[in-house]
Amino acid sequence: MLASTDLDALLNGLHADPFSVLGLHADAQGRLWLRALLPGAQAVTVLDAKTGRRVATLTQRDAGGFFEGQALRRKLRFDYRLQVQWADGHSEVYADAYSFGPQLSDEDLALLARGEHPRPYTVLGAHVLTLGPVSGVRFAVWAPNARRVSVVGSFNNWDGRRHAMRLRHTAGVWEIFVPHAAPGDFYKFELLDAQGGLLPLKADPFAFAAQLRPDNASVVGTLPAPTALPAGRAAANARQAPVSIYEVHAASWRQGRAAEGGPRFPSWGELAEQLPAYAADLGFTHVQLMPISEHPFDGSWGYQTLGLYAPTARFGPPEGFARFVAACHARGLGLLLDWVPAHFPIDAHGLAQFDGTHLYEYADPKEGFHQDWNTLIHNFGRAEVRQFLVGNALYWIERWGVDGLRVDAVASMLYRDYSRQPGEWIPNALGGRENLEAIALLKKMNEVLGSETPGAITVAEESTSFPGVSAPTYAGGLGFHYKWNMGWMNDTLRYMQEDPIHRRWHHEKMSFGLVYAFSENFVLPISHDEVVHGKGSMLGKMPGDVSDPSAWQKFANLRAYYGFMWGHPGKKLLFMGQEFAQSSEWNEARSLPWELLDDPRHAGVQRLIRDLNQLYRKTPALHRLDCEAAGFEWLQAEDREQSVLAWARHEDAAAEAGGGAGTTVLVVSNFTPLPRPGYRLPLPKGCDPALAWRELLNTDSAHYGGSNLGNLDAQLLAHEGYLELTLPPLATLFLAAVPKNPSVVEGLASP
Repeated sequence: MLASTDLDALLNGLHADPFSVLGLHADAQGRLWLRALLPGAQAVTVLDAKTGRRVATLTQRDAGGFFEGQALRRKLRFDYRLQVQWADGHSEVYADAYSFGPQLSDEDLALLARGEHPRPYTVLGAHVLTLGPVSGVRFAVWAPNARRVSVVGSFNNWDGRRHAMRLRHTAGVWEIFVPHAAPGDFYKFELLDAQGGLLPLKADPFAFAAQLRPDNASVVGTLPAPTALPAGRAAANARQAPVSIYEVHAASWRQGRAAEGGPRFPSWGELAEQLPAYAADLGFTHVQLMPISEHPFDGSWGYQTLGLYAPTARFGPPEGFARFVAACHARGLGLLLDWVPAHFPIDAHGLAQFDGTHLYEYADPKEGFHQDWNTLIHNFGRAEVRQFLVGNALYWIERWGVDGLRVDAVASMLYRDYSRQPGEWIPNALGGRENLEAIALLKKMNEVLGSETPGAITVAEESTSFPGVSAPTYAGGLGFHYKWNMGWMNDTLRYMQEDPIHRRWHHEKMSFGLVYAFSENFVLPISHDEVVHGKGSMLGKMPGDVSDPSAWQKFANLRAYYGFMWGHPGKKLLFMGQEFAQSSEWNEARSLPWELLDDPRHAGVQRLIRDLNQLYRKTPALHRLDCEAAGFEWLQAEDREQSVLAWARHEDAAAEAGGGAGTTVLVVSNFTPLPRPGYRLPLPKGCDPALAWRELLNTDSAHYGGSNLGNLDAQLLAHEGYLELTLPPLATLFLAAVPKNPSVVEGLASP
C-alpha cells in the first residue's frame, strides 16, 4: 500500500513525482498494485484492455478520491482500463494517463535545453496523438522552476490533482499524455512555484487555438501541415517587384451585425469572401493584417498578444484562417502578418512570472518593463526564449503559408535605452546602448526564415538610423528584406499639413528623403499609426478652406500626395479607409464608413488609388529600381517658390543614359492651388530630344474629382531640352515617352 506521506502529497497536489506512485507498480514481492487519484469517483474497477474482463476492484482508501488495489493473478504488466463510477451516477471507461511512459525524445529534450530546437511547436504545447489503440492529447510545457505542474481542463473538471505532469529534468519540461482528451477541449496549466505557492492558471504559450475573450483558456487544436508558398510568390515579394500593401485591422474593416443589433467580429469566411477581392480589385499586391494572434484586450489592436501561436478566436476557428490565406493567394495577393516579438502584457494568465520566476521576461525592470506600454519585455538573452520567438516566426510562414511578417517595434528592441531616461537602463556587456541579445535574435530569425522558407519576406518597423536593417546578415545587417521609411512619412506629412502659401519654407521636407532613399530597401508607410490618437484622418490632415462646402483643396491635396507617394522610390503601404479618403479618425470599434463611397469625391479618390496601383504595377520604371539609386533622377528639386518637384524614374541603369520609350517615367507635383501653364521641365540626362511625351495619369483628372486641367492627350515635344507643361493645381502628373511598344502603357489611366 502507498505510504501515507505519498498519499497526503497526492491529495494536496504536492507530490513531486506522481508517475512514481500512480498507475501500475510492482512491490518488493513482485505483486502488481494499481493506484488512481480520481476525485469525485465512487468506485473504480480495473478491466483487461484486450478482453474487457474485470481483473481488480480498487479500494477507496481516502474520500478525496484515492483508490488502490492489487491486480490478482497478474505477474506481468498488462494493458488495462479504469471503469469509473462517478458520484452523479454515470459510469465511464478510461485509459489511465499514468500507464504511459515518457513522451518526448531525448533528442528533442536536448535541443530544447540548448534553445536550439528548430521547431519547438512540434514538441511543446498540446498535440493530438494516438498511442496504440488510445487517442488523446500530449501536453508539454517549459516551466523549469515549478515544483509541480498539472494540466487542467474540460476533460478533468479543472482539477489539478487529476493530471499532474512528469518533469523531464534535462530541459525543465513537464509532459503528460491524457487519454480521451480531444480537439476543442479547453485547458490551462496549474503550477506551484518553487516554494509550493499556487500560481494563477496559465494559458499555454504554444497553444494552437484559444477561447474567445474575455475567457482566456487554451484550446486543443491541430498543428497545420507544412504549407509552401504558391508558385510565383517569391518573385512577387522580391525587391524588383511592385509591392503595394493594403494594411487592415480585420475586426473593423467591414463589421457585420450581431442578432441583437450590436457590432460583431466578421468571420474568417466573410473576410475571405470580401477582403481579397476588394484589395485585388484596387490593384494592391499584398494585404497586411494587424496582429491576429490571440490577445486579451480588443483595444490593443492585437499588439499586446499572449497567444503567439493561436489565430485569434474573434474571427472563428483557426481553420478559417487557412481558408483566408488561400483566398488571398487565389486573388494573386501576398499576405503579411504583423508580428510582435518585442513585448507582452502582464495579464496573470500569460507569460508573466510563468513558473513563479521571470522565465520569459528580463528580471530587472530596467530591462524587462516597458514604460510606454505597461508591458514586459522578452528576455532576448535567454536561449529558450529566443527559441520560442524564432520558432513562432517560422510557424506562421511554414504552417500557415503566409508570405511574410511585418515585425513591430523593432527600434524598441534594438536599444536598451529606448524611451528611458539616464539611470533607467542597463548598458550592454560592452558598455553600449544596443541590445546585443535582441540584435542576435533578429538576425537568427531572418536567417532561419531565409533558409527554411525561401521567398518569404520580413519587414521591419524601425524608426531610427540603425544601419543595415535590410542588409544581409553576412554583410553585417539585420537581414530584413524591407524597412519602413518613418522619416519620409513624418517629413512629408508635416509638409502636407502646411498651408500651401507656407510650403515654400518647408520644401526640403519633400526632397530630403532622397538623400537616404537607397540606404535601405524602403516601404513608404501611411499606416494605422497616422490616423489614430487624435491625429485625424489623412483627409483631415490636408489644408483647405473649411467654409468651402466642396472642400476641393483638401481632396486635391490628398490626391496630389498619393500621386507623389506612388511616384516616389520605395514600396507602398496604405491603411484601410484612406483609399477612399475616410474623413473621420479610425476607430477600431466601428466599421469603416463605406457609405462615403456614395459621395463622388470619395469615390474619385478610390478610383485614383486603383489607377495608381495599376500604373505602378504595369510600369517597370516605377518599381523595378525602387531600391536602387540608378532608378531615380531629380529634374527639379529646388523650385521652392512655386512648390514644384519633378523627377524621373528609370526602368534600369541603361535607361538613365538613353531615356528610351517606355523605360523612363517623369513625375511632377505642384503643391500649390495655382495652375502653372507653360511650366518648363528639364528632360532627363541623355534623353532623346526627338521623343514625344504624354500624360499617363493626372491626379486632377475629373475622373478622380479634379478640375480636369492638364495636358490631356496632347503629345508634348521637347524644346531645347525642356518640356512645356500645364501643371494643374494641387496635382501630380505622370508622363512617359510615346512608346515603341504600346503595351507598356496600355490601359493606364489618363484624364
